[in-house]
Amino acid sequence: MEPTSTVARDEIDLSDFELWSRPLEDREGAFLTLREHDPIAFFEEPEVEGFPRGPGYWSLTRHADVLEASKQPSIFCSGQGTNIGDMPTEFLEFLGSMINMDDPKHARMRRIVSRGFTPRQLDQMKGDVEATAAGIVDDVIERGEGDFVTDIAATLPLRVIVDLMGIPRSQEEFIFDRTNVILGLGDPEYVPDQTTPGVMAALLTAAQDLSLLITELAEARVKDPKDDVTTALVTAEVDGEKLTPAEMASFFILLVVAGNETTRNAIAHGLVALTE
Repeated sequence: MEPTSTVARDEIDLSDFELWSRPLEDREGAFLTLREHDPIAFFEEPEVEGFPRGPGYWSLTRHADVLEASKQPSIFCSGQGTNIGDMPTEFLEFLGSMINMDDPKHARMRRIVSRGFTPRQLDQMKGDVEATAAGIVDDVIERGEGDFVTDIAATLPLRVIVDLMGIPRSQEEFIFDRTNVILGLGDPEYVPDQTTPGVMAALLTAAQDLSLLITELAEARVKDPKDDVTTALVTAEVDGEKLTPAEMASFFILLVVAGNETTRNAIAHGLVALTE
């Protein structure tokens, strides 16, 4: 739905967290103003406790400009980071895998990883995903009540990923906790120590915990292959190359963090939209 009203340009600061808590029509109106009057706007980075403030960022609000930037990786590279807040370079690939890569490394990683997600494999997974979704809803019905975000929106994508990778469901809570730390670094609920050393320590610990889990599973699948994506990934080979243990770990962190969080939010916001 295209917004019908705009917000004054001097009221727009994409780094102001208050803007993102305003009604949807105000947020959409702000982007309409930017598209029409200041489509390539510069903003100072927000103050985030626990992280040093970076040099700021340019916001591309027109589709054509985003498309143009995406076609020029030599200028608009991903290898130096894809977040507004800069991270140490040694963290980038470990925490972001192919998101923080440029070709030819990006293309190589995609070619190998895609062997674990062929159309035939995905088609076989469809029934399992549907059964998982039905089971999760049935559990809430049986209890008679529940928190939709925690019990359904968050549980479904995590359980699908756990099942796809062949990880025991007993590890769900462990993975859920570690992903919440990585995604909620600025939230004292997940990272009580909000100093820079405390935040970085929490981030590294959570990532290393996930890395160790998948590394041990991958080693087990090399010796004893199963019908799961972990086996497909450790055995996938393109032009004589396989995923290294470090690449396997970083891809798993990307899958379990980004795949889990985005789907969780989409399901939750979808229910809000459906309800409204």
